[in-house]
Amino acid sequence: MTTKHETVIAIDYGLRNMGVAVGNTISRTARPLTIIGARDGVPDWGALTKLIEEWQPSRVIVGHPLNMDGSESDISHRVMKFARQIEGRCQIAVTLVDERLSSREAKATALSAGHHGDFSTTPIDDQAAAIILTTWLNEQ
Repeated sequence: MTTKHETVIAIDYGLRNMGVAVGNTISRTARPLTIIGARDGVPDWGALTKLIEEWQPSRVIVGHPLNMDGSESDISHRVMKFARQIEGRCQIAVTLVDERLSSREAKATALSAGHHGDFSTTPIDDQAAAIILTTWLNEQ
C-alpha cells in the first residue's frame, strides 16, 4: 500500500497563544513550527494565513479539547468555530483530533529537556501542536 504524500499543519488552540506544528504523511513525523498570538481565542489571522500559504498543507489538524470522559469541554465549541473559520478563510480541510493530555505531555517533555517551568514566559504550545499532529499521523 502506498501512502500519499501530504504536508499537514496542526494547531494547538489557545486563548492567548496558538502553537503550530508541521509534518508529513510519508515520514509520519511532526515538528514544532511556531507560536502565533491570539486575543481571547482569536488568532493573528494574518500570521496564520501566511503560514498556510507558505507551507501549502493538504489539511489542518486542530486539537479538540475533550474532557477526560470524552465529553466536550467548555472550550470545545470555540475550537469547532475556529476550525470552521479556517475552512472558510483558507479553503482547506480541517480535522479535529482529540488532544487530551497533549499539553501535559509537552510540559513533561520540556521539563525533562531543561525547561524551567515558566510556561507563560517561554510557551511550548508549538510542542503540544507537534504531539497532536503525531497522534493524527499515527492513526493514519
